[in-house]
Formats: sequence, structure tokens, C-alpha cells
Amino acid sequence: MTPAKARGTDGRPSELGKGAELALDPAVMATLRAELPAVADRTVEAITAEVPGYAGALRGAMGQTIASAVQLALGGFLDLASRPSGSGPSRPVGPALEGAYRLGRGEARSGRSLDALLAAYRVGARVSWQHFSSAGVAGGLDSGTVARFAELVFAYIDQLSAASVSGHADELAQSGRVRARHLERLAQSLIGGAPADVLGAAAQRAEWVPPRSLTAVLVPERRVRGLLARLDPRTLAPGDDVPGLPEGDVVLLVPDAGGAARARLRSDLQGSDAVVGPASPWASVSASFDRAVRARRLGLGGDQAGGRPVDTDEHLASLLLAADPLALADLRARVLAPLSALRPTVADKLTETLRSWLLNHGRRDHIAAELFVHPQTVRYRLGQLRELYGDRLDDPQTILELTIALA
Repeated sequence: MTPAKARGTDGRPSELGKGAELALDPAVMATLRAELPAVADRTVEAITAEVPGYAGALRGAMGQTIASAVQLALGGFLDLASRPSGSGPSRPVGPALEGAYRLGRGEARSGRSLDALLAAYRVGARVSWQHFSSAGVAGGLDSGTVARFAELVFAYIDQLSAASVSGHADELAQSGRVRARHLERLAQSLIGGAPADVLGAAAQRAEWVPPRSLTAVLVPERRVRGLLARLDPRTLAPGDDVPGLPEGDVVLLVPDAGGAARARLRSDLQGSDAVVGPASPWASVSASFDRAVRARRLGLGGDQAGGRPVDTDEHLASLLLAADPLALADLRARVLAPLSALRPTVADKLTETLRSWLLNHGRRDHIAAELFVHPQTVRYRLGQLRELYGDRLDDPQTILELTIALA
């Protein structure tokens, strides 16, 4: 974007186009130009004395920047005031506007607001007007011309201010877009499991301070709007192009959401149909992402009312059992082999009873209540199981395998 044209900050044609109406005598202009170095020095001194952001800046790089900017601005003003009638209004001040635009961008790059620079413009307008008007009156300017001269001074300063505001906004917008891209790439590298040195360099480029931990959260895309405002502002979002991400989901990487902070995260996610992975060391959040994806694909907690988030920490057993479905099927077939010769209805009832016996630690009344049968029925079925399995029902390894297979 280019700096502002010769228009006021309200968008209307500025007073810059009226400079030719001054009709300054060449002798007066010569006087004003002779005053330029002194006016520039006094303006710099006033700015560094009155504007806190530039206090003590006469020495060093900032002092040189201020002095160069003042010289350029004052020279552009005198060029404007002396231009021939009918010349374009922006041509004489183009370099000064470009300089003001660059100043605005520089303030944004240094992380400063425009308060100091705009205050410097106001001080510069006052000081330059005081000295130039005195020199003009001494050179024979009448009161009407002096009044028009004042209008031109402050219209010119208005344009310099507008150009700096434009430069500041453009720099912030550009740097914001660049940082957003760096943050997105960092998130993608984290989910991809990049090496620690690569992640460290990516975090530095993105100006992102790594937290202790990150938690991967899967959220339906339709629910993301408004959710980020409730989460830690350091939360990362890698975008849609994430390998393995379930269709329709967006992944967010939330900082320091482990321990006591997990309850707060779950509260913030209420109603979002989210899946929350474990809190992992920040550079290992790919493991949190993988677990959240497995939980989503398994449909764990998918019937929860009100969109309550699924916390994978509450479904660890189910996730473990689903880690190798073929191995689980083989284990189930092997440990239930003694029931394979029975009629299906009988096998189903004994399997149900065996599962309840394992989970209720053999307490007959609890088993009967769970299966809605008489305790004597439970006793009869357990007798059948003893005949089929024999001493293996007292073997810890067999008990472990049966529990896993029937969980």
C-alpha cells in the first residue's frame, strides 16, 4: 500500500492544494529557506524534550532518524509553499509523505504505538510555525497571507500524520499475516512430530514461547467460531490440511491444560462436541493428537448429551482394547474356545455370566442383580463354567485374558 494522497484524514481534499494562493515573494522564500537548518534544529530539540517516547534521543540512531525526518518534512513544506500555480498538489510533498509512511512502519516494527510520533508531529507543527511565521512577518508578509500560511502548515502536518498512520497499519497487517503463517506452520510441525530442534526454531520464528504442555483438542469446524475466544490466547491451530484429521474436525493445541486446569478446559469446551487428548510435553503433542483422533474414530462418548466433551483420560481402557482389534479378536476366540461347542443361546448366557463374574469378583448376589436372574441360576451357570474351564478359572493369567477379552 502507498502512503496517503493529498487528502485530509476525513477523506476530503486537504488544504495542500491552496499553497499556490500564498504567492510568496521569492525574497521571502529565500529568507524561509535560510531559516530551515535553524528551524530543523529547534524542532528536533523540542520533540526530544517534550515527547516522552523520544526523550534523550538526540544521541544515537534515533536522533539521526528524527533529524533526517524533520529536515525532509520541512524541506517538503517549503517546496509546497513555493510551487508554481497549477502544479499537482502531491508532487512537491511526495518524498515527505513517503518518509512519513516509512516512519509509521518503523514504529510498528519496533513494537511502538503511534502516540509518540503523532505527538512529535504536533510539536513540529507548532515550532516550525512559530519560526517560519516570525521570519515571514519580518520579510513583509501581510496578515492574510500569514493566516493562509498557518492553514497550509497544519494541513501539511495532517497529511504527514495520515501517511504515518497508513504505514503503521500496513506494517501491523503484514507482520500479523507473517506471524500467523509461522504459527500455523509451527502447529503443523508439532502434529507431524518434527524433531525438537526444528520445533524450537519454528517457535522462535513465530515468536511463540513454548508452554510446559500442549493438549490436542478436536472440535467440529462448525463449533470453532467463538470457541477460541474462551481458550488460552497461545492456542495453536494448524488449519485444515492436517494428515489423519477426521473430516469435519479442526484441531486446536491448547497450552498448559493438564492437572487442575483440565477441568477448566472441559468447561470451556462444553457444548462443542470436542474430543480432548492427553496433556503432553509441548514438543510431543503429536501423541495427544493421535489419541484424540483414535477416540473420535471409535466414537467414544459420542452419545453424550449436551455436546459434553469426550475426555480421552476417561476412556483409556477402551482405547487400549481398540489399539489392535485383530489381536483382541484372536484373544477372545482363544479364551472362549471352551464355549464354542455349545448352542449359541447357551454360549451367550454363559459368556454374559462369565463377564459379570469377572467384573463383580465372584459376588453371586451382585451378578444376579446385574443379570436380572435368581442367585440359584447364577450358581448353576457358574457350575457349568467350572466344568468347561476347570482349574483355569483359578489361574491369574487366564483371568487377565478373560477380563481383557470380555471387557
